[in-house]
Amino acid sequence: MFESAFTSGRFSRVPIVDGTNHDEWRLFVAIDELSGSPVTAANYQARISSTLGVPAATAAVIAAQYPLSAYPSPSIAMGAVGTDAIFACNALTLDQSVSRFVPTFAYEFNDESAPEPFLPPVSFPYGAAHASELPYVFNTPTAGVLSASQIQLAATMQRYWTGFAAHGFPSSFGTPFWPHFTAGSGRIQSLVTPQPGVETDFATEHHCAFWNAAG
Repeated sequence: MFESAFTSGRFSRVPIVDGTNHDEWRLFVAIDELSGSPVTAANYQARISSTLGVPAATAAVIAAQYPLSAYPSPSIAMGAVGTDAIFACNALTLDQSVSRFVPTFAYEFNDESAPEPFLPPVSFPYGAAHASELPYVFNTPTAGVLSASQIQLAATMQRYWTGFAAHGFPSSFGTPFWPHFTAGSGRIQSLVTPQPGVETDFATEHHCAFWNAAG
């Protein structure tokens, strides 16, 4: 229903900010590890199957697209699968749909050294995991552990968010320009220290052609 509304333009025609974090699914991989169920080479394909609700044969195809040899650990590999299938490519599809009708500003939070605000350390780095951008936007107590360059990024993000709320456009005086997203340009604002900039390889980075073909 929601996909139909976005593709047909049957939604409130207001400017949109939409984005994801580069390593969204690592948070959920960490929760499993902390509960005593880590991802391993032996259970990798089974975890793909259970996470995405796909049969074993499909999980094998996905595992070939995300081979363990391409990642530092099975946990990081599983984080990439979940991030791309559940978060990143769905966000990109949304951006492509709504940008036909309204000004759309897409972002990816890319601070790989972001502090983890909710969970203790695990066997792999959290990276830019799910919800790790919240201290930057809302200046929560966790923001007190940010480095100088992260504080600079947080200040820029806060100006983006407040500028968008006030004017419908995230860029403001003193912040790096945030261009409109269009399906043709694929321009996404990369929120990274010390200063955000534009990325255009989001679809490739997150294997979105593969996931689109998978349906």
